[in-house]
Amino acid sequence: MDTVVLTGAAGLVGAAVRGALREVAARLVLVDRRPLTPQAPGEEVRQADLDSPETVIDIARGADAIVHLAGVPDEAPLPDLLEGNVLGTHHVLEAARRSGVPRVVLASSNRLTGCYPSSVTVSPELPPRPDGLYGVSKVAVEALGRLYADKFGLEVVCLRIGSLEPEPADERQLSTWLSPRDCAGFFVDALTRKDVGFRTLYAVSANTRRFWELSDGYQPQDDAEAYAGRLPDEGGPALQGGAYADPAYTLRHLA
Repeated sequence: MDTVVLTGAAGLVGAAVRGALREVAARLVLVDRRPLTPQAPGEEVRQADLDSPETVIDIARGADAIVHLAGVPDEAPLPDLLEGNVLGTHHVLEAARRSGVPRVVLASSNRLTGCYPSSVTVSPELPPRPDGLYGVSKVAVEALGRLYADKFGLEVVCLRIGSLEPEPADERQLSTWLSPRDCAGFFVDALTRKDVGFRTLYAVSANTRRFWELSDGYQPQDDAEAYAGRLPDEGGPALQGGAYADPAYTLRHLA
């Protein structure tokens, strides 16, 4: 690819995929509210708030793809999530439509299905069961991607990102862990796979205990089971979202 735009480049996922995206794009445009510094030839940085399609068009004109990671990363009041996640995604998709960017990769989340029981293996075809307001915002993000694919012909890949950590931090993450290496692999695959149309995929490592079905394309390399002996065995969460699915996790944002 000639040019790829990466929004939310200063975040956790952005840091994990930045180097891999440099391998597939001659020019990588890094966008964030926070200041960034180019780290390699071909990188450009833009400090911006994605507050309108026009702002995104100015950044993304002529790009081959946009990887959209910017947004509110966890549970928050619904107005904040609507502005940061839903409206921000709309601005990116609308900018892609108007400026002719053919492909957009959207950061979705495993939290979109966090209220499924841990005993159920979930595929992208099953209905959403979000574990909180954050998960609800990601349902809307995926719906926007579907709309722009069906109505305007954009190629849209939604990656339901697992628990991105250097290694699993708790028992739930033995199922949900996404290693940095596998995270990069899923995003490169989302950019380079052919005949996308619209796809929703779980981005999770090859964990023995994983809750979610893996799809075609990139096959993850790491397994959280290698770390199981370091973590206490508490029987696992009843719901896939674990503590995120507890009422208290959302109630504090409903006052």
